[in-house]
Amino acid sequence: MTQSPAAKSSVLMSVARQAMIDNGLQPDFDAAALQQLGSISQAASDSSAEIRDLRQLPWASIDNDNSRDLDQLTVAEPVSGGSVRILVAIADVDALVKPGSPIDAHARANTTSVYTPAVIFSMLPEKLSTGLTSLGEGDVRLAVVIDMTISDAGGVVSSELYRARVLNRAKLAYNAVGVWLHGDAPAPAAVSAVPGMDQQLRLQDKVAQSLREVRRARGALDLETIEAQPVFSAGVLSDLRPDETNAAKQLIEEFMVAANGVTAQFLSAKGFSALRRVLSQPQRWDRIVALAAALGEPLPAAPSAPALNAFLAKRRHSAPAQYPDLSLSVIKLLGSGEYRVDTPGQQIEGHFGLAVADYTHSTAPNRRFPDLITQRLVKAALTNRISPYPEAELADLAAHCTVQERNAAKVERLVSKSAAASLLAPRIGAQFDGIITGASNKGTWVRISAPTTEGRVIKGFEGLDVGDRVRVALLHTDVARGFIDFARIK
Repeated sequence: MTQSPAAKSSVLMSVARQAMIDNGLQPDFDAAALQQLGSISQAASDSSAEIRDLRQLPWASIDNDNSRDLDQLTVAEPVSGGSVRILVAIADVDALVKPGSPIDAHARANTTSVYTPAVIFSMLPEKLSTGLTSLGEGDVRLAVVIDMTISDAGGVVSSELYRARVLNRAKLAYNAVGVWLHGDAPAPAAVSAVPGMDQQLRLQDKVAQSLREVRRARGALDLETIEAQPVFSAGVLSDLRPDETNAAKQLIEEFMVAANGVTAQFLSAKGFSALRRVLSQPQRWDRIVALAAALGEPLPAAPSAPALNAFLAKRRHSAPAQYPDLSLSVIKLLGSGEYRVDTPGQQIEGHFGLAVADYTHSTAPNRRFPDLITQRLVKAALTNRISPYPEAELADLAAHCTVQERNAAKVERLVSKSAAASLLAPRIGAQFDGIITGASNKGTWVRISAPTTEGRVIKGFEGLDVGDRVRVALLHTDVARGFIDFARIK
């Protein structure tokens, strides 16, 4: 029996809610949090002398087309000697969400917003995350500013953190800004509406690319995956399409990596223990070496980010159409990042993929609890107060945030697969080209396109490993359980 669009949507909503519960996440805010929310009627304000007034600067946000939980704004200002000041303003969520409050308790339990094709489970109530704590266009907001001077060679030569009042002059979207920066479309209307914004963004793009080149030289992995984004028609899910990178996304990525590094260094210099984002050397380096060897490229026996990036850069140039699939394989083999506590004076691993030694999460406090923790640490350090989080508590939070991040990813994968199963249900027997993305005693997984999704190979999986290309036929789907089953054809 064919389900109506409304029935399919209802099923996906039910799947999403149950997946949250099954994975130890809270789909709803409790009564205490809702009562607290009812008492909040306006954005935070603060007239303290140490809070700078930066409302006059041409701030802008760049995010996904439909994003309303805006965490950061950026602005650029040329200085002498070819250097450029890059200011990143981060929403001061802590100004409204205090530690130990009911809303904070919910955020601490989930630790992250969960984005699914059916529904978004916000870490904070949307009244805050998309309103009173969001850096929305035309809204005066409190922010923590990471002020960095970038040399013309792409190095951070000085930095400062402080609090400020800011005003978003333009809410911009990745795709529209990206095609404009690439020269394939005119400037978006929101750019043209603000005098000088076009020069602003081109200067920011230039600085971001210089930062990117420096990280590449250090061995940062320039990976390009194709993430599936839900497409809706008249409010009904109609497709899962690839969401590709562009210059606007790279701009924000580079500024956030730099800002997170500066923030980590700031807290360390202040003698604060803090959360760090760590990605260890890959445990399956041998398989990465085998993938490279199959393409005629040698890699060293020991993990080397510069060697891996040199290989990836060569493949991007020689086989661009296949590069996203290669990137996906490498990402799967690199493993997952995690949170750890960095104690001043103690050596801690850096981030293998980003090629940075000092790295935290600080730039998305509306969406991630580790960023809110970091913001509170920064504000305490700025006013010479003791840390609001003892080291033992930080260690517990690091472990908890790592677990919940992975649980959230499970929810997002399951609901995405349920959505794909719904789209694929009428196509039993259809054949697809795919790439193996997982192979273990738990099963073998293949990624296909149109729609972009993963499913399990339940027949003919013997001998397959990550990165292998296969032809598969669709055998079965189960929307409620998120099952998409394939048989290997060749």
